[in-house]
Amino acid sequence: MKKADLEKLKGRRISGAGAPGVPDRFGKDSAAAMDRREQRERDRELGLVPFAVKLHGDLVREIQAAAEARGVGLNEIAAELLRKGLAARKG
Repeated sequence: MKKADLEKLKGRRISGAGAPGVPDRFGKDSAAAMDRREQRERDRELGLVPFAVKLHGDLVREIQAAAEARGVGLNEIAAELLRKGLAARKG
């Protein structure tokens, strides 16, 4: 590559020309998303605690399908299933 071509390439990088556009999910059409700190604070106020588990893929797919069928999020369906399981164990 010639020196002139390298200089042109540097100029494009600096000016941002030739860079791909920003997807809509990050652009003007996106909703005002909370940053992680705000999300943690909101969750803490609601009494939510992060709880990580490792599950088999087929079980996760079943839970996702159940959540989609009911129109609720994974957090809600997981909490409901845990409550049912604990209640069945007690009774």
